[in-house]
Amino acid sequence: MIIDFHTHTYPDSIAEKTVAKLKEVAGIPAHGDGTADGLSESTKAAGIDYALILPVATNPHQVSTINEVAYKTNLSSKRKGLLSFGAIHPDSPDYKRVLRGIASLGLQGIKLHPDYQGAFFHDIRYKRIVDAASELGLWIVVHAGVDIGLPDPVHTTPGMVREVLRDTGTGKLILAHMGGWRMWDQVMEKLVGEDVRIDTSFSTTVLDLDGMLDEEAFVRIVRAFGADRVLFGTDSPWASQRKSLKWIEHSPLRKEEKEKILGKNAESLLKLRSRSSQ
Repeated sequence: MIIDFHTHTYPDSIAEKTVAKLKEVAGIPAHGDGTADGLSESTKAAGIDYALILPVATNPHQVSTINEVAYKTNLSSKRKGLLSFGAIHPDSPDYKRVLRGIASLGLQGIKLHPDYQGAFFHDIRYKRIVDAASELGLWIVVHAGVDIGLPDPVHTTPGMVREVLRDTGTGKLILAHMGGWRMWDQVMEKLVGEDVRIDTSFSTTVLDLDGMLDEEAFVRIVRAFGADRVLFGTDSPWASQRKSLKWIEHSPLRKEEKEKILGKNAESLLKLRSRSSQ
């Protein structure tokens, strides 16, 4: 099974406008239209079994709607090949109630994006969310490192992550972008050996951008953390799912390392079975 652990979609009514705006701000092309149907088609065309949508709440008022859509997405997962985590905002007035609601909907995790949510990751509000989510067994994916559309200040640095790990004791944290986009020296210095997982999204030279990880640097980080702790992700529509998959497949990693990264780790984490066996 191959699982893309890091994708994004936008409501059909605003997808075209949102993708156009983000393309302009970040100065990068899109590899899809940003809709759920578009992601489903891209996922199937790439030979990927499931794509996990990671929704971001940019204000507290969006949270309930996002989580209801996530629940409905999971109901149709066998047909569309799409799964979704839930969302929460650091300003959500009753974060414990929101997280209990996410868990009650059967959503297995949440996505946090401190840059777009206007708080630093070591803020007490995030620590409380991480602590409560962990108690509920929810996985927590957080954007880590620089954001290409919002480069300064960086809201999730490796140092902040280490502080959150120390203060919460969580073992449920997944750091996007190989632990911290364009902060990989600090990732290696401060986070190797910590109880965290990382995803591969928007980090390698499959993208024609300066400062991305070449094969040697990518393999070095994978082996420092251990292939058991790495999850394949693309950041679709901001990278091609097909090209991202081929990049990993053609990398110098060993066969068993690729199998873990491309699907086995996520399959175990999400307790999935292949769609053909459901």
